[in-house]
Amino acid sequence: MEKNAQVMGILWIVYGVLSVLGGIICLVALLVISHIPDIRWECGQVGPDILRIIGISLGSFLIVLGVIKIISGLGLQTHKEWARILTMILAFLSLVNIPLGTALGIYSIVYLMKPEMIELFKPRPQPSTG
Repeated sequence: MEKNAQVMGILWIVYGVLSVLGGIICLVALLVISHIPDIRWECGQVGPDILRIIGISLGSFLIVLGVIKIISGLGLQTHKEWARILTMILAFLSLVNIPLGTALGIYSIVYLMKPEMIELFKPRPQPSTG
């Protein structure tokens, strides 16, 4: 089961990096498109402003979500209980992201709900120094 946790952590890190890259591409693309002179001529001033708002909002959201996925993957690799819970939430939210998010979401939910995985992620008591 420890190997599954390592693989799952790597997959979530890769998925997070892809989200960050997608956010950067979305942010840059929509900001560049909003500065094309023809758009301002045909749509007036409102069109480019809307594109900028959408680009900044969607790009920032994807970047933040990607960073959270990377943090979750790193936590899975170190067997942290908070990472298991965070990954369960992210896995549930990723189910609508077909096909990659659905596959990773199902894989994560199935394995993180197994009793062996729950036991693996339980916090270990700290040895007392006294």
